[in-house]
Amino acid sequence: MFGLGLPEVVIIAVVAIVIFGPKKLPELGNALGKTLRGFKEELNSHDDDTTVEQEKQ
Repeated sequence: MFGLGLPEVVIIAVVAIVIFGPKKLPELGNALGKTLRGFKEELNSHDDDTTVEQEKQ
C-alpha cells in the first residue's frame, strides 16, 4: 500500500484521530470514498466514450 508499513499506517491513523476527532473520521472516510468512486466512474465513462469514437471510424 504505497510502500507504507503497519507502523506508518498506525501513526497516520493516530494523527488523524487527534486532528479530526473520532466522531468526524467516519464522515471524512465516507466523503473520500465517494470522491474516489466518482473519479473511477469518470475514468471508466471516458474509456467508453473513446471506444465508441474508435468504432465510428
